[in-house]
Amino acid sequence: MFRIPRPLLSGVLVAGLALPLGAHCDALDGPVIVVARQALAKGDVNPVLAWVRAEDEAQIRAAFARTLKVGALSPEAKELAESYFFETLVRIHRAGEGAPYTGLKPAGMDFGPAIPAADKALASGDMKPVFDLMHGVLKPGLEARFKEARATRSQASPDPAAGRKAVAAYVDFIHYVDGAYRAAAGGAAHAEGAEAEAHAAPAKTESHHQH
Repeated sequence: MFRIPRPLLSGVLVAGLALPLGAHCDALDGPVIVVARQALAKGDVNPVLAWVRAEDEAQIRAAFARTLKVGALSPEAKELAESYFFETLVRIHRAGEGAPYTGLKPAGMDFGPAIPAADKALASGDMKPVFDLMHGVLKPGLEARFKEARATRSQASPDPAAGRKAVAAYVDFIHYVDGAYRAAAGGAAHAEGAEAEAHAAPAKTESHHQH
């Protein structure tokens, strides 16, 4: 038994855990703007208020009222006014989560399988496809790192090169497990912008691991 100091392995990533949630919210066919289009069509601001903090309600109400007023002038004015409202709404939504606003994204973006699967699960009430998807992603990564860590551990010798290989495999496995656990345990938070990048980095621990 020996202690392994926490290494600085900035290049080790927890694969598959960084989701493009910011782009999902900013997209013209994303949930925020879908609700905004419906609200403008009905002339009812209340549905969009769920996407902003309570303290930002007044600003959104004012922008909504201006959009309806200007949009009544002409089709061109309506298009410009709605674009203004979409940008305002998404920018304030992102600011409420502490994430930067980088502009609206085009419709039809590929977000990978996770976000569409989650949306479909909410619509159908069936979580099984989501569980199967996550299991299919995590299982191969866990198994490969586990096997490598076990193999290099059993082959470890007093030779420093062999020891380093065993340590690297150990750390890769531990960080993968810890990163996956932390991402899942912290899933209640809507990670966007810089927070999304943090999910892709290996989780940092406060104490040393034991081998």
